[in-house]
Amino acid sequence: MPTTTRRNRGGGRDMAALLSDFGHDLPTIPPLAPEAKEPRIFKYAPRRGAARRGRGWAPATAPAQAWRMTSDQAPVFWPFVSAPALPPTGAQMGVDQLSGGSFYCDPFGWVLRDDVSATNPNIFQFAKPGTGKSGTTKAFCTRMMPFGYRTLVLGDPKDEYESLCRALGVEPFVIAPGFWARINPLAMGPLGHDWEKLSAEEAQRRTTIIFKRWLVLIRGLVGSMKLDDQRRVPFGPDESDVVRNALAILTGYAAGNSILTETTIPRLWDLLRNPTEELVRACEYGNTRQFLDQTRLLRNALGELVTGTLAGLFDDFTNIEVDWRAPIQSFSLSRLDGLDGLGDEAVGIALLCMNSWGRGLREIAEPGDLRIVVRDEVWKQMRLGVSAVMSFDADLRLSRGMAGKGGDIQFANLHKPSDLLSVGDADSQAAMIAKDLLELADVKILGGQKPRVARELDSMLGFGPIAQDLVSGWAMQDKGRALWCVGDATYKVQTVLHPLEKKLYYTNEAIEAAG
Repeated sequence: MPTTTRRNRGGGRDMAALLSDFGHDLPTIPPLAPEAKEPRIFKYAPRRGAARRGRGWAPATAPAQAWRMTSDQAPVFWPFVSAPALPPTGAQMGVDQLSGGSFYCDPFGWVLRDDVSATNPNIFQFAKPGTGKSGTTKAFCTRMMPFGYRTLVLGDPKDEYESLCRALGVEPFVIAPGFWARINPLAMGPLGHDWEKLSAEEAQRRTTIIFKRWLVLIRGLVGSMKLDDQRRVPFGPDESDVVRNALAILTGYAAGNSILTETTIPRLWDLLRNPTEELVRACEYGNTRQFLDQTRLLRNALGELVTGTLAGLFDDFTNIEVDWRAPIQSFSLSRLDGLDGLGDEAVGIALLCMNSWGRGLREIAEPGDLRIVVRDEVWKQMRLGVSAVMSFDADLRLSRGMAGKGGDIQFANLHKPSDLLSVGDADSQAAMIAKDLLELADVKILGGQKPRVARELDSMLGFGPIAQDLVSGWAMQDKGRALWCVGDATYKVQTVLHPLEKKLYYTNEAIEAAG
């Protein structure tokens, strides 16, 4: 029989034909049916777009660049993608531009959480005038009110909060010559209540707190007085001992009275001018003449406050009743600007007195009494010298409290970082303390700034060149734009105001009136 030969497509015999000649057949494999493809959920458009009318077709592709890196390397090029989203609690401030979601601010809530690297609720805001700094502050204060927070404006140098106070049914207090309101910065506050019912240990503890606060105030007031253009009145251990003993005599503490008597700065000045034998002996001076010679600068500095700069403002007992249950309380200092040609210095001294008085009223807070303490024009107080800086430092250190037990959020507004560095030479004690103040605020809001100021912020905070560009570029293009530094994380936030809020928070009325 003729043998049939199988040939492959190339013309030669394949393996199956060769084996068939020797009586062997290869097993046959049926062809596999093609797998059915699942239908696509999305239909991807071509790179240039669909070539149809109204479909956005482009004649050329976008010049996109491809990068390949690990998740650890990516934050070097995009430093904000690694910041975890904050919990949606507290005041809804606006839009997080990096995630597209809402941005919420809850300083005390952040402190109580382990997943947010914030250990204190204080806030520092740096922003150029006209970039929405005031609007952000007021929006935060009003939006925290539904959560039980009240606002205390300890000194409003520009009357920026008057319209907000009146909208909430509160009339702000005016502190100025010719007005009836008086503030005694040496008031004991709640710590002086029910003194006769206290145990000896509790009375001693309260006395220590009160006298420490008074010494911080007197040190700041005396240290703000200038000897010449370069030097200020010194306040060392000797001056501190004299003031402490004088206050102990005036309050009756030195005599062991069961109830302390409130005193004033003029009474302190009068006792130093006419010292008793008890005071001279307590201060360990040989005689009255030696006491007067050694305390001359101290007496002159206090006398300048009583008879000069702020005469009739902080030299008598407090005659106002503050409604602490009101949503906001504000103290206007705008009429002090230009007082006796001192201007910023007079406002700074008034802020120092107001801060001490306010701290005294907040030393014992009722459970759940939470406050936002707004401090505007902080630089005017900082320029009074190292003693004034130490007073502000004490306010920030005492602000931390646990939610539900009473506590304050200190909200300080500054224009630029040099406001903190203007207190003295770069290596001076005042400058070092001022730099450390940044560590006492774990929330920093960086609004629009000039490139030079943005570089100063970077030198103090170290947030990198990309953040510099955003602060000096993106943040300057619209009001309310800022980088929010919460602990170690940074967020790009646009504060959003309702039209009614814009009208209420608008602070350019004085500029328009002058124009």
